[in-house]
Amino acid sequence: MLQNCAIPILPSQNLSETIAFYRKLGFAYVSGDQETYAILCRDTIELHFSLFPEIVPGESYAACYLRVTNVDELFQEFMLQSLPAKGIPRIGHLDDKPWGMREFYVVDPDGNLLKIGQRLN
Repeated sequence: MLQNCAIPILPSQNLSETIAFYRKLGFAYVSGDQETYAILCRDTIELHFSLFPEIVPGESYAACYLRVTNVDELFQEFMLQSLPAKGIPRIGHLDDKPWGMREFYVVDPDGNLLKIGQRLN
């Protein structure tokens, strides 16, 4: 169980579709009622989703940063899911950033932006 941490609650138009998308990325459904709320986990990463049927994916401003220790491995694994580079959903390139992080991003079917990165050493 995680202690003293922040966990995002991201919007979802359809929780069944959101759960299916994240399962492809290696997340497991942990709890929730699957109709209005869902909690998904992968290793120590925990994401919460709340039903918001009115969301317009192309106009969503919800985002979350996931700091990991295996960004290259995750990028390669996520690339195997054949996510496109444009549109929604999509995956961005893995790059070293000037702020000292190596990161990429995923936009899910609801337009939620997940930046995934690790510190450069």
